[in-house]
Amino acid sequence: MNFRMIARILGAVLLLLAAVLLLPALVGLIYHERVGAFLLTAAIALALGLAMVFACKPRRTDLYAREGFAAVGLVWLVLSLLGALPLVLGGDIPRYVDAVFETASGFSTTGASVLPDVEALSHAGQFWRIFTHWLGGMGVLVFVLAVLPLSSDHSMHIMRAEIPGPTVGKLVPRARKTALILYLIYLGLTVLETALLWLGGMSFFEALLHAFASAGTGGFSTRAASIGSFQSVYIEIVIGVFLILFGTNFNLFYLILIGRAREALKSEELHWYWGILIFSVAAITLSIRPIYGSLATSLRHAFFNVTTIVSTAGFGTEDFTRWPGFTQTLLVGLMFIGGCAGSTGGGLKLSRVMLLVKTAAADLRKIARPRSVHRVALDGQRVSRETTAAVYSYFVLYMLLLLTCTAIISFDGYDFATNFTAALSCMSNIGPGLSLIGPSGSFGIFSDLSKIVLSFTMLCGRLEIYAMLILFLPSTWRKAG
Repeated sequence: MNFRMIARILGAVLLLLAAVLLLPALVGLIYHERVGAFLLTAAIALALGLAMVFACKPRRTDLYAREGFAAVGLVWLVLSLLGALPLVLGGDIPRYVDAVFETASGFSTTGASVLPDVEALSHAGQFWRIFTHWLGGMGVLVFVLAVLPLSSDHSMHIMRAEIPGPTVGKLVPRARKTALILYLIYLGLTVLETALLWLGGMSFFEALLHAFASAGTGGFSTRAASIGSFQSVYIEIVIGVFLILFGTNFNLFYLILIGRAREALKSEELHWYWGILIFSVAAITLSIRPIYGSLATSLRHAFFNVTTIVSTAGFGTEDFTRWPGFTQTLLVGLMFIGGCAGSTGGGLKLSRVMLLVKTAAADLRKIARPRSVHRVALDGQRVSRETTAAVYSYFVLYMLLLLTCTAIISFDGYDFATNFTAALSCMSNIGPGLSLIGPSGSFGIFSDLSKIVLSFTMLCGRLEIYAMLILFLPSTWRKAG
């Protein structure tokens, strides 16, 4: 285990944290607010970061799989714990457990909140709370890779641990250039959405923050009633369209940019993605039409809520817990599926669901015709047994963690729908659930223990489980191997 290199990476991230904390401080100064809490936290991060970077000079700079996963897990834990400090010290969220929950929810792009009145936050607190979505959406360490040459191409292990999806490939030969390309696409889409929301009547501050939240598919809003408070079809369409884009594999955007749009549009995962979107919007529109009467109004609410759930953003316009049972069941199914691999969306990821379905279908055909050969393919390429086995293993871990989290938080005494969808919401990084934690509810109802468990579950979901669980394996910290 290359402890010095892990410490150096952690130090570099703390230096980044110190730098980005100056942004909410600047916002606070613009709005004539006290910013001492952000400056103090930035100073702490700066001191710790400098100590780690200069005191931990590694003998070797390469990283292998377990080191990459361990580094990512530690970084996200430290960010959640330290990133909560300015919210507590500044008085925006007085209780540290609540602040950690909110920060973990922000960085993991979950969007679950314990705050019943987000309008009461300072402008600096609002900015920091939602900016964590943008940082966490593409990945903090992916950003570090984009701007700092930390190591050799073994840094791909960091990208594999931090970018959602069953596989992570290079767009270009070097990992640093891949990270830079991803962030430039990410930044470009964020800027475009900010401009469109600003033109739609939002203030620049709210347009920027909602673009941050959309980019990370996080779902935090500057208003307690979320997007519904704006009462604007234009804003709902803009955010809905960008949620679809941010839930799409970013590799496809790169292919389009270099003139290989035809190849991008042939993506099988993209076809499934659009098929699920169209089917879900149509089905929910028909299901809720008796409630709203108008087909256009039903289509409007169905479109926005499907896009916000399948992208795992979790913005709200309507309380879907009051919709028919079929609609709620379909939305819960979308919570499981999530966005595409290589997107900022959460959930199981569509490519995994595709492989699970195709493998199960192949096994069923083999039972019917034992002597026949049935291969599982994706985009015309055969999928190896190792990949399908890894997908099954991930699914088993996903369900075990989901059920364990549900069991632990059930001691708070709430109904099954609340407990299960709270765990699912955090595991899939969505935000709202059903019953007491629907779009109009709050996670503040849970005990401190449940909030800690749910915070850990959010990080597990965002980092695809392994980067968090590997921290608890004794073999991870042995020097040999």
